[in-house]
Order: sequence, then structure tokens, then C-alpha cells
Amino acid sequence: MKYLIVGLGNIGAEYAETRHNIGFKVADTLAGEAGTVFGSERYGAVASLRHRGREVLLLKPSTYMNLSGKAVRYWMQKERIPIEHVFVVVDDIALPFGTLRIRKNGSDGGHNGLKSIAECLGSQNYARLRFGIGGDFPRGTQVDYVLGEWTAEEKTLLPEALKTAAEAVLAFVSDGPDRAMNRFNTKK
Repeated sequence: MKYLIVGLGNIGAEYAETRHNIGFKVADTLAGEAGTVFGSERYGAVASLRHRGREVLLLKPSTYMNLSGKAVRYWMQKERIPIEHVFVVVDDIALPFGTLRIRKNGSDGGHNGLKSIAECLGSQNYARLRFGIGGDFPRGTQVDYVLGEWTAEEKTLLPEALKTAAEAVLAFVSDGPDRAMNRFNTKK
């Protein structure tokens, strides 16, 4: 069985440490823990690992956030991965920092990366892990907040939050979405 884990983010050094790139950070954490490295491939950086007998393909799209769907569709087709085995990791301003929410499907919630994926796949029936980045910003400054860097306190808490998010991804792969939801949706 093959799985496609997609960490959403924007390429480029100027975005590397921003809240919007949490998907890339989770993918990097998974690769680091598995001892694998990303290689530059079509539409993104790709790494692979095995978890409990399952092949896992990690993807960090190089298409920028609002065109992520092109990369997801390409790798699903290339690797013949069914939509039930796709798991997208994305930032969410509606959730407090470090809070995780796994969903089997749903709307894009105004997130351009999820919107692009739904448009390219013709479906919103793919699983996603929403990683809370908080929403403590003045009205009208959402873009600056999302594309801003972590606070000193968040930077201190981030490694543990990334480790938990990586565990949630692996639980999705080995135990399925329902059990992963039961285990991780209540934790911060």
C-alpha cells in the first residue's frame, strides 16, 4: 500500500520559517525521523519511507501554495495512489497554536492550497491534518501573520508540536483516519 503525504508550504528562503510553511516542517520532521532525504523532482521535493509495511511518499510541492493541486494530482497519478491514501498537512489560523485536527474530507476553509487541491482533484474527499498556528493578529493583517515568522515562545514549543504532528501522520498511515482522529484531535 502506498500513501502520499503532502506538506503544504511555499518554496524559497524567505518563507522557510513562516507559519504558512508548517506543512513543509512536518514533512521535514517525518523525513528526519526516518533518516531519509528529499530529492528535487517534478513539481516538488520528494522523499520516501516505509512505515509498518506501507510505502509513504512525502511531497513538498514546489508550485507555491495556490497551485499545490497540480503537484498532488501529478504524484497521485504517477504513483497510482488512491485519494483515500492522500493526507495533506496544512496550517490553520482558526486553531490555537499546536492544536491538531484530522478530517477525512471537508471544505478548503479559505485556504488557497486546499482550494487548489480540490479544484485539481475535482473532489474535497481527501484527508487533511490542520495544524493550528493561532489567530492572534489585528484585523486586516492575516496575510502578514500567516507569512510571518514564529514568536520566540512558539519557536520553543514548535519541536514538540512537530513531533506530535508527525506521529499523527504515521497513525493515519498505519491505523487509518478514524483511529488517528480519535487519538490526535483532542490533543494540543
